[in-house]
Formats: sequence, C-alpha cells, structure tokens
Amino acid sequence: MSQLQAWVRRALWDVVPRDQRDTPRELRRRQAVTIGFVLLGALVLGLSLRIEPGNRWFYAFTFGLAAVWAVGALASGRLHLGRIAFRDGHARPILTPIGIGALLAGVFVLGALLVRSIELLEPLEDQVVSVIDYADQGSLPILIVITTVNGIAEELFFRGGAYAAITRSPVLWTTLAYAVATLATGNVMLSFAAVLLGFVCGLERRASGGILAPILTHCTWSLAMLLVLPVVFY
Repeated sequence: MSQLQAWVRRALWDVVPRDQRDTPRELRRRQAVTIGFVLLGALVLGLSLRIEPGNRWFYAFTFGLAAVWAVGALASGRLHLGRIAFRDGHARPILTPIGIGALLAGVFVLGALLVRSIELLEPLEDQVVSVIDYADQGSLPILIVITTVNGIAEELFFRGGAYAAITRSPVLWTTLAYAVATLATGNVMLSFAAVLLGFVCGLERRASGGILAPILTHCTWSLAMLLVLPVVFY
C-alpha cells in the first residue's frame, strides 16, 4: 500500500475504536432536538440567500444561521473531537483534514473551470456566480469570519449532533440532511457541493469518531472557495 493510500484510509475509512455511546433516553432526546433544529436551520438558510448581495441583513441572517446550528448541536448532547491512527497510537486529526479540504477545493475549482468553458452549462454558471456575488459585493474580512463560523457551526450540527442521533447509515443520512437543508437556497450548485462535502466530512466523522476533522476540512474548503472562485469567474 502506498503512502497516499494509507493516508486516505487513515483519514476516511479506518475506524478508531471508541466507547462513547448515548443511553436510549439520551438518544431519543438528541433525535428530537436534531429534527427541530434542522427544520429551523433550513428556513433561516433559505431566507439568508434570498437577500440581495451587499445588504447588511445578509450578515445578520448568516450569523443567525450559525447560531441555530451551534445551539442545536450543543443542545442535542455530548460532542467529541475524535482521533485518528498516528504511528503506533492515536492523535487529534489536524493536518490530514486540512489537506483533504485543500484537495476537495482543487476538485471544485477544476469543476468551476469546466462549467465556465462549456456553453451548455451556462445555467449552472449563473448559479455559481449568484453565490460569488456575495463575496464580490460584501466585505471580505467579514465574509471570511462568516464562512469560518458557519463551517464550524454546520459541522457541529450535522457531523456532531445529527450524526450521533442516527443509528443506521449516519454518513448517508447526514449527507442527505445537509443537502436538503441547502436546497432551501434554491441553488442546485450549492446542493451538489453539499452532497460531496457532506459525504467526505461524514466519512471523516465515522473514521475519527469526532467533529474536529470535519470542521477543519469544511473550513479549508469553504475559505478556498470564497477566495479562489471569484478569481475564476471574474
């Protein structure tokens, strides 16, 4: 097995043993809280991306959305950072998920270039540009903070509280839940990105048993998209 294959398996596939389990009562409570907050979050997300780019209310709604996800995650029950195999023991995942986030960003940038170069994909290009407009017309430092805060909050909820609330195929169902919540924006490209990003972060959550790896991957990918996509399309 090559070093790259071993790196991928350690990050996305090899499950680290753990003994963190909810009691039946804790699980039922987590499930009820998760359902309520995913519906609330989808509503706030849909409203936030229907605000005109540059409007000051966009910032309020996006910070509000982060608060919804974070409060929902913390209210659902205990959350864990997770570990991955490292040499002869285990360690907190830091560099590996950042690397995965960067690789994902590279894939999406190549996809964006493809969308821009093919005339038949022009409707998809328009959807990408509609999202980029927020970065182009807003304050970049504030948008960097918003992007980071929302990435952390989304992973706290979807790969934290929601993942722990699902007893069967949590990678699949949390990916679908994240995509459905993103569909509230009415943007197909955002939903497509949510499926791919959510699936990778779900695998990281499954392998590590915690939220640290998904958070780092999500934030790396989001910040790269924020900074690089405007260069590609403008």
